[in-house]
Amino acid sequence: MVSALVVFASLTGSTEECADIVAESLEALGAQVDVVECSQASASDFQKYDLCLVGSYTYGDGELPDEIVDLYEELAEEDLSGKVFGVFGSGDTYYDHYCQAVILFEEQFGKTGALKGAESVKIELNAEEDDIENLKNFSKQLITSFENK
Repeated sequence: MVSALVVFASLTGSTEECADIVAESLEALGAQVDVVECSQASASDFQKYDLCLVGSYTYGDGELPDEIVDLYEELAEEDLSGKVFGVFGSGDTYYDHYCQAVILFEEQFGKTGALKGAESVKIELNAEEDDIENLKNFSKQLITSFENK
């Protein structure tokens, strides 16, 4: 059975909702999933899982939320070779650096040796019907990438 850890940071609840959608989708595909708020997780927790996922909103003009900075910095120290990662998050196109946290985490995971399992999902504010479908497809792609690695 594929195992997945979904770590998220959410201010308004929209990224948490996305984390739940991803978790439910992965579970429907047979994965064992743990969902953890970022202040309760450390990057080393990913060592115990096949799929490593981060969901984060972007704060202000392209900054990581304060509560997820430690996880981001710790991630650079991890060797996640053999693991598959995915990143999703919410943002507001009003800002110049839309969903910058997603981009930053994607780059940071790239340094760990983990395989990018799916294109990152960026959501404008709250998940609409299309976004929910994108998150479900994201989950399927992650499982497929893990099975085919």
